[in-house]
Amino acid sequence: METIYITNDPWRAQVAESAGVDRVMVDLEIIGKRERQPFGNTVISEHSRSDVRRLRSILKKAQLLVRINPPHEGMEDEIGDCLAEGADILMLPMFSNKQDVSAFVGWVRGRARTCLLLETAPALARIGEILETGGIDEVHLGLNDLHLALKLDFMFEIVSGGLADYMARIVHQQGIKLGIGGVARLGQGLLSAELVLSEHVRLGSTQVILSRDYGNIFNQHSPEAAPDVFRNEVQKLQAHVEHLRSLPPADLDANARALQSQVAAIASQIAARREGRAAVSPSS
Repeated sequence: METIYITNDPWRAQVAESAGVDRVMVDLEIIGKRERQPFGNTVISEHSRSDVRRLRSILKKAQLLVRINPPHEGMEDEIGDCLAEGADILMLPMFSNKQDVSAFVGWVRGRARTCLLLETAPALARIGEILETGGIDEVHLGLNDLHLALKLDFMFEIVSGGLADYMARIVHQQGIKLGIGGVARLGQGLLSAELVLSEHVRLGSTQVILSRDYGNIFNQHSPEAAPDVFRNEVQKLQAHVEHLRSLPPADLDANARALQSQVAAIASQIAARREGRAAVSPSS
């Protein structure tokens, strides 16, 4: 399983690389993000194009992935700058149609790998047409923004409800590499990380973003201890994925049903909390 860690910090990037993380992501996406996620438990990055150059100079094995801004007037210049600074992979978020993707691929011109972050309702509806565009190397399912667009209570309802199965099938039919969302450390997270990884294996996903839970390692441990803890967690993830890949399909299907049960319970709790807040009047 290829792992992706988001950071613009050179030391954390080096720790991740030495732990076996395959890709370090600089996240330049800012256009429209605060408006889409004003109350969500999400992180709005403050990365800059200078971070691309800074991390390029230190990464030796891990690939440098850059998430650019959604389609906008200055996208061609942004792509050119990121390529000039040494990006190996460019990720396009919040696209809606084949025209967005064609422009992106055309401006990259094969100078880096192209990754589509599929996270809008129009892109979901048009996925077959969009993937007919040549020059797409990877598709990553963006669970957070897509679940907001679909007005779902919990982002993993996209996985438990069958939408991920549908999207995975179409992506695989085009021979394109698939990734899905993010994952916490084993034994951590609101939803079982072990079951999330089982769905990656069942759906044929080969890449995942290491969630902010991995970043918590640097807050919970000293600078001397954090690298070993981080490496151990990445190794545990990979060992568990190898175990999952050895399981028969019936066991993966059973894990999928267990995940559906957990997701339904979490979504109900989130909905109940939201309804409870809505029931409180401003004068209460």
